[in-house]
Amino acid sequence: MVFDLEMIKKLYAAIPGRIAKARKVVNKPLTLSEKILYTHLHTDQKLENFGRGKSYVDFSPDRVAMQDATAQMALLQFMSAGIPKVAVPSTVHCDHLIVAKVDAQNDLQIANSESREVFDFLSSVSTKYGLGFWKPGAGIIHQVVLENYAFPGGMMIGTDSHTVNAGGLGMVAIGVGGADAVDVMSDMPWELRFPKLIGIKLTGKLNGWTAAKDVILKVAGILTVKGGTGAIVEYFGEGATSMSCTGKGTICNMGAEIGATTSTFGYDRSMERYLTATGRGEVAKLANKIKEHLTGDPEVYKNPEKYFDQVIEINLSELEPYINGPFTPDLATPISKMKEAAEKNGWPLKVEVGLIGSCTNSSYEDISRAASLAKQVADKGLKTKAMFTITPGSEQVRYTIERDGFIETFNKIGAKVFANACGPCIGMWSRVGAERKERNTIIHSFNRNFQSRNDGNPNTCAFVASPEIVTAIAIAGNLGFNPITDMLTNEQGQQVKLNPPTGDELPTKGFDVKDPGFIAPAKDGSKVEVKVDPGSDRLQLLEPFKAWEKTDLTRLRLLIKAKGKCTTDHISMAGKWLKYRGHLDNISNNLLIGATNFYNEKINSVRNGLTGHYDEVPIVQRAYKAAGIGAIVVGDENYGEGSSREHAAMEPRHLGVRAILVKSFARIHETNLKKQGMLALTFADKADYDKIREDDIFDITGLMSFAPEKQLTVVIHHSDGKIERILVNHTYNKNQIEWFKAGSALNAMAKMKPKVAKKAPTKKLAAKRAKPVAKIPATKIKKKVAKKVVKKTAKKSSAKKAIKKSAKKVAKKATKKKK
Repeated sequence: MVFDLEMIKKLYAAIPGRIAKARKVVNKPLTLSEKILYTHLHTDQKLENFGRGKSYVDFSPDRVAMQDATAQMALLQFMSAGIPKVAVPSTVHCDHLIVAKVDAQNDLQIANSESREVFDFLSSVSTKYGLGFWKPGAGIIHQVVLENYAFPGGMMIGTDSHTVNAGGLGMVAIGVGGADAVDVMSDMPWELRFPKLIGIKLTGKLNGWTAAKDVILKVAGILTVKGGTGAIVEYFGEGATSMSCTGKGTICNMGAEIGATTSTFGYDRSMERYLTATGRGEVAKLANKIKEHLTGDPEVYKNPEKYFDQVIEINLSELEPYINGPFTPDLATPISKMKEAAEKNGWPLKVEVGLIGSCTNSSYEDISRAASLAKQVADKGLKTKAMFTITPGSEQVRYTIERDGFIETFNKIGAKVFANACGPCIGMWSRVGAERKERNTIIHSFNRNFQSRNDGNPNTCAFVASPEIVTAIAIAGNLGFNPITDMLTNEQGQQVKLNPPTGDELPTKGFDVKDPGFIAPAKDGSKVEVKVDPGSDRLQLLEPFKAWEKTDLTRLRLLIKAKGKCTTDHISMAGKWLKYRGHLDNISNNLLIGATNFYNEKINSVRNGLTGHYDEVPIVQRAYKAAGIGAIVVGDENYGEGSSREHAAMEPRHLGVRAILVKSFARIHETNLKKQGMLALTFADKADYDKIREDDIFDITGLMSFAPEKQLTVVIHHSDGKIERILVNHTYNKNQIEWFKAGSALNAMAKMKPKVAKKAPTKKLAAKRAKPVAKIPATKIKKKVAKKVVKKTAKKSSAKKAIKKSAKKVAKKATKKKK
């Protein structure tokens, strides 16, 4: 299916000229990442040689993608902007709200019943505002995007951290919070600190049991979960061009686990083959015409140390399969060392479940290679020792693998095929027995393995590996099994060995699908009505957050001092809580319930400073809010790692937390906090983390002169009367400081034009003024202002011409009325 062809043609026509201009300014050869970034500068952004990791830059992404869990909050915010249609191609994908329990058919039927209200809301909003809608069962957002929307040289944002999957097709695709998506859909500039660049040179070629997944598993072990923070990872070399497009997607997808802004590969023949196979031959032909601009300059790859901030080299011919985990995706162990590591650390060797699929590894190639191993179970007289599940990434993949007999092969070994959705990967797995909290081991080909993430059991040791290794270990039922060297005993008592996996990069008969699950928006959505039941426990219209009081913050209570890893899963759990993603007050009842309290080593148990008693985190914070007392959260390294969910920032904001003070932040979460009007602060001296006591009271001073690169002071009042002052850092620029002062980025947008609205108090405009977020600037009434805004924002596109015409009409009407 070909989407947005005219947009791609227009961009490709402009790319050579834009790159030529950028090269003159930068005055050196360019990496692929730089080419894409410089060709997507916002029209108001001055072209200059931006400082990596320093300069804040405004961009204009080509498109936006949202999954159903995050789309709810993003679209609730967009609705209040008063804009008739999204400014860039945007889509919604229903993949998060389907629980994996029985099988695809039954699970999908239950989801359509239980979440009908949410699906109807998302469908109607999409129809009204011009978004493409992919219904439940159509597939996982990232796989669907790769099959239909991703294109070489493009730039997109998505409200999911694994948006980076599209880097497999040569994009710069970045995970963001919903407020960022609103900016882009509203035709506002999108701000990003210009990334640093990490180059990974791949030599050799994958062979035998090694898969593309092993590349990123090794990289995660090298860079750790925060080694890629603030950087784009660019892969190149003969090893990169030798692997499949979907293999590249797997590597980029899991790049989110090293904190990278995104990862990408240069355009090559594998991408051309994939575009053609997925019905986008026209895009491939266009890309071929400018292919030298869709990869890094030759000089860059010849001498990468001169052009990247860090360079890593991996020989694929020598790469060994890896198994990462448990509890963190960067604990990398070569398969030959896993048995020893498991015995040393007390990880249960018996594997209960093997799970393949998800957005990370659900391509036709992945499934076909896993199926080649499943076929050997019968051929060699074996019996699968662990439960085995498959989660197809899209209906197109599922339909095709069923046609080609792979599902039948899996069924013969007792496998269970779940719906085309996220399922167990994000905790939407109704696993029998998980409630007993027994210590056990599972292995999957997903991307994350945080504590409790997959089945809600904190004692489940989850390991990450390629689909091939997961399948082999599920057959053996033993984490220490190494299919490269070890034998298995079959049902006849014979010693047999599994042959290395084989499979096709793309289906020889082509992809096929009966109903892909896409619903196009209405050509005119102005008459479509979006209803939200005031009594709903699933959806809630948003109220704007309060603006800053124009004073320093005083007498703040400590809500929690989190110990160790505190991801967005710990701050705002998924699983059963996903159903409340459209209801801010209800989902706030999961605030920080997964974080470990430093003082008692317990989860979801903190001291209430008003009573002295311990209680659940949300209950304590609601008590502070009811008493009109602000709070502060203290955290460790890489706070907010993981998912892009902005709920992890909105929930504390909603319940009255004023500041988050940590040793370091994950990129997306820090941005989300800023967008919601929170103070995101880091210790100037990380040792000051140890000075925080459980019953401290805090003041944050220096806010009256809040400025970029100027430290703030936190005054700590200890219960023994002692007072300590510590310096804290922040990364706010001038624009972001205005977000804080206004109470949120959306409030700041709304604040830009109050005077104009006052001078033309029509009923229609008054109604728009009452909404929490700004309408599009070009609808200002005053003729002079309307002309100014139109000149700035309505230069080229037909949509903007329409805005210009509308603005003149409104201004003319207002002038007549005034006379």
